[in-house]
Amino acid sequence: MKLAGLKVFGFVIVLVFAALACAVPSVDSILNPMPKDDFSSDSSGWGTGTDDSSSVEYANSGLQMIVYTPFYVTWSTQSPDSYENVHIEANVKNESTDPEALFGIVCNEQGTTQSFYYVGVSPDGYYAFIKSAVAQDDVFLKEGTSELISISSGSVRLGLDCGGGVLTLYVNGQQVDSVSDSTYTSGVVGLFAASDDQNSGTNVTFDDFVVTKLGQ
Repeated sequence: MKLAGLKVFGFVIVLVFAALACAVPSVDSILNPMPKDDFSSDSSGWGTGTDDSSSVEYANSGLQMIVYTPFYVTWSTQSPDSYENVHIEANVKNESTDPEALFGIVCNEQGTTQSFYYVGVSPDGYYAFIKSAVAQDDVFLKEGTSELISISSGSVRLGLDCGGGVLTLYVNGQQVDSVSDSTYTSGVVGLFAASDDQNSGTNVTFDDFVVTKLGQ
């Protein structure tokens, strides 16, 4: 399946200095902080915008994505910074009417192109590891169903290991599946939502986004 797509851009550069009584942060952690957002501010840098195909906006104390057009994917990033060998997590509140709506995490995006991995789940228990490339059909690296995915309504916490040529998906802290692919070894991280064949069937809100180095 080839999904049409739109990325909304929003970049913010934040330099954070912190002093901890119990520990001294490393120079790297100060100068290169890992992304983290509880979406308490609507100016934290995520790309937002609304058109006839989709909407990405700060709403409901999170980042809400609604997809109006069938077979369409929209995604957003907070920063243009590139990361490698990371673990990414986010809470997702699902209000989709389509049980085949797909939503999840983006990693290793190559600059501002349509080359990246996106890994997500659907309310019906489906999951997919997908590779996108400029001017090419999306490649489904692996897909399946899992009883660990039970999100017809309510919230779920998604996790993704992205590094070392391996992608590993987690739902509520439990590993669902993994796949190997080394096409993209580093890149920008973000969030996405995609539709199946229903108009306006995808409606999700992301919260508590955090990125850490693998192994930490």
